[in-house]
Amino acid sequence: MSTKLKVTILTSSLAILLFTIAGSFVNVRASSNEGAYRQLSVYSEVLSRIRSEYVEEPNIPTVTEGALHGLLEALDANSSYLTAEEYKHYKSIKPEGKADIGAAVSKRFGYADVVAVIPGGPADKAGIESTDILESIEGKSTHDMSLAEIHSVLLGEAGSTVTVSVVRPRRAEPEKIVITRDMVTIPPVADKMLADNVGYIKVDAFPAGKSQEIANKIRDLQKQGAKKLVLDLRNCASGDEAEGIATANLFLDHGTITYLQGQKFPRDAFNAEPGKDITKLPVVVLVNRGTAGPAEIVAAAILENARGDVVGVKTFGDGSVQKTIEMPDNSALILSIAKYYSPSGKAIQDTGVTPNVLVADADEDSALPDEDQTPTPEEKAAPPKNPQDDQLNKALEVLKNRDSKG
Repeated sequence: MSTKLKVTILTSSLAILLFTIAGSFVNVRASSNEGAYRQLSVYSEVLSRIRSEYVEEPNIPTVTEGALHGLLEALDANSSYLTAEEYKHYKSIKPEGKADIGAAVSKRFGYADVVAVIPGGPADKAGIESTDILESIEGKSTHDMSLAEIHSVLLGEAGSTVTVSVVRPRRAEPEKIVITRDMVTIPPVADKMLADNVGYIKVDAFPAGKSQEIANKIRDLQKQGAKKLVLDLRNCASGDEAEGIATANLFLDHGTITYLQGQKFPRDAFNAEPGKDITKLPVVVLVNRGTAGPAEIVAAAILENARGDVVGVKTFGDGSVQKTIEMPDNSALILSIAKYYSPSGKAIQDTGVTPNVLVADADEDSALPDEDQTPTPEEKAAPPKNPQDDQLNKALEVLKNRDSKG
């Protein structure tokens, strides 16, 4: 078979595949179909030009795989295309019982983005910070990896290591960091009484059972005399959406908490169940860029049901349901088939949650030192600085203006 014929067959096959994928997203309308055909025509022309005019003979299978990766990632960060080899590895990884690095990782600007780090976890111990960009993992650029592949590569046996190349602001070169994987333990919910009978609760993630733990802390604080509450969900980016829904219900006795909906996924609303709420105390929720997933459901529900205020900066934006579809060549698509929406109808994954009281994150205000800036002996000997928590202080100020409801 001639090379030209092979390319023609590959081009035709890719066009059919792209049309099949596109057809699952496009409404069956004449105008939409015409648009799809036009786009396929453009793609075929581009591929033909690559084949005939590129500086050297192109590797068409590689070009095809790149196109498919780009097609899926153009939908959203959680949708992925896995080659047959990648999908085989993906299926072989069983998350249950596997060690991890203890960080919520998504994709942004084409690379792996650290959304939040679990305190005391492997990534935290290795010096990984939220907002870090993982430029590469084990020498492979994360730009060329789907999110599903990134997650599977970060999993491993306890005690094994994974090397990442980290990009940070004001760093001339990426920094290589070795992380030792371990079984990650989510810290317990932290609580304390602040001045003026304000109860403070800090949540780092929403694994199974966390909503009940939060409920117990709320009850304890109320017994101690708390008249108002601060729920700190900053850098809380992982867990089960069901736990976020249950936590929101602790504060709400009516109203919509969230709902799921997709093109072929009927609206599934989660409403507050009377009797499951345990407090009427005024509440302020603290959020930042590291707030994602279940924590965003809680913040949006409390804010949009006028149950309390949200203080901080816009959250990350993550909340969808995926479906894995195996292809005839043993590759696979991971497609987002539904998104979580706030009570007012905003797709959380698309818009995040914007606080009604905006206060910059201290981490965003403080510039990182230059790589070659060496601290003086006096600076090394000085006690560590405790930056003022402007967001918490603002939350306390907001609560002062609200009367306790008992």
